[in-house]
Amino acid sequence: MASTGGARVMTVQELASALVAPDVPTQYVVRGHNDQQLSAAVMAPVPVIDLRRLLKQDGTGDEAAKLRSALDSWGLILVSNHGVDTAVMDDMRAASREFFRQPLGEKQRYTNLVGGEQFQFEGYGNDRVNSPDQILDWTDRLYLKVEPEDERCMAIWPAHPHTFSDALHEFTKKCGGVKDGLLRAMAKLLELDDDDYLVDQLGERPSTHARCSYYPECPRPELVFGLKPHSDGTVVTVLMVDDTVGGLQVLRDGVWWDVPVVPQTLLVIIGDQTQIMSNGIFKSPVHRVVTNAKKERISVALDYSVDPEREIEPLAQLVNENRPALYRKVKVKDYIAGHYNHFSQGEILIDTVQM
Repeated sequence: MASTGGARVMTVQELASALVAPDVPTQYVVRGHNDQQLSAAVMAPVPVIDLRRLLKQDGTGDEAAKLRSALDSWGLILVSNHGVDTAVMDDMRAASREFFRQPLGEKQRYTNLVGGEQFQFEGYGNDRVNSPDQILDWTDRLYLKVEPEDERCMAIWPAHPHTFSDALHEFTKKCGGVKDGLLRAMAKLLELDDDDYLVDQLGERPSTHARCSYYPECPRPELVFGLKPHSDGTVVTVLMVDDTVGGLQVLRDGVWWDVPVVPQTLLVIIGDQTQIMSNGIFKSPVHRVVTNAKKERISVALDYSVDPEREIEPLAQLVNENRPALYRKVKVKDYIAGHYNHFSQGEILIDTVQM
């Protein structure tokens, strides 16, 4: 549910159920659209990286070459043999789907509106509305801090379904290994002194947030974003997309490409924090989610970030006379706050921290 600082606004799930005409409210309609803007794109040839094989190599094997090519071309990869059991993924997906099927009153127990008005990032609902001309996304989400574990606010972790908390805990634990393994492989590609260099940059208390997103059917998918174009303000995002319904698209050279759905893989997206620390060698891709007229869509993402009290800047080993620092030093918690404000206005924050 979006907050305008007043009465509660309908969730998108409520809105989709209540619509009686093939139309949507104007605040969801993309301005300046054309009939092709949100239509099907070309399928992106994003490679599938075998993580088990990748981690056995020294940074020069076939999987490492595929990783380098994918990061250079797309800024995202699909990962197989990632060590997250099929049962763990299925349980997390099922728990998320069941949560969104709960009656509205049950879900509102975990609202992101304190007292029905004051917006907080964690909880169930939609984005804060910062201005009357803000374009809203056709999605409801449950956003929860999962790491550090002692900062979890269990009062807004759903009690129903009863499997939810255990499923999210296990999914988070397993995906942490995927994140660390890929950061080590990326450190090798960057030829850093230590394979753990990027992992160590996360700091003493890095933060991880889980984002369970529900995209209802939309009667006018050619007019409405499920999630507006943006880059992620993270180090990396590990994403379990719906295994039957596509919708994620990535921008490359001015063209939108569909990201393929490959069952039992995880999608990993490079975030702005990695782009800054790698001095622009690894880029955070602009991506979006389009809507579907006939099918709902569920996804579960883990957003990994450097300790919010730390500052980040291009790593010293990646700055020289031929490649000066491209980004200024930023405090992580300030960057994340700014990223949200820019996202709500459809703007890309990383463009503002270039030297």
